[in-house]
Amino acid sequence: MTQFVEIPDTSLVLVAIIPNKRDLDIARMLGWYRIPLKSAPKIISVDYIAFYQTAAFNERERWQIRWMAPIQGHELTTRLDLFRDEADHPRANEEYFKLQLGPLIELPRPIQAGDWKRVTFFYTTGERCKRAEKLNDLPVHDEERQILWRSLRERALRGHEYNAQELPEFAIDPAILAFLSGFQGTNLS
Repeated sequence: MTQFVEIPDTSLVLVAIIPNKRDLDIARMLGWYRIPLKSAPKIISVDYIAFYQTAAFNERERWQIRWMAPIQGHELTTRLDLFRDEADHPRANEEYFKLQLGPLIELPRPIQAGDWKRVTFFYTTGERCKRAEKLNDLPVHDEERQILWRSLRERALRGHEYNAQELPEFAIDPAILAFLSGFQGTNLS
């Protein structure tokens, strides 16, 4: 039985897809998660990662966030270093961020996708994760969004992920901006 862990309200959370059960098992048993460098979000120095489970999961587990994990560090590596038994994989030599995770935390109630089924990376807070019933509840709005981005920017500068000239005040992908602004569409790619 999973014990409830209190996630601080001010925690920075990266929501990311967990494409299948194998990747969730890797996160749970081996304590890591991979993100291809070419599609990685601008900032990965956050406190927690929340895993959005795709259609590949069974009917009871798909299209929801059920698990989170604290991020304890990250490194840049290749897919081949992560999966030595897949030397012939077409992306074997591509670079990936390997996020080291603490123990997975099962949410008291899963956050359901609702109308949204396709999600890419986006940021939220621990407080929103605790209150959310649907993905629509996770976006950060107005002045709270500015606080979130200021915190992310400070983390990136502290972690030397980018230098100050490369990171504008609010570096954000337009799709994420639409999401954070309360976009009500059914698909986010």
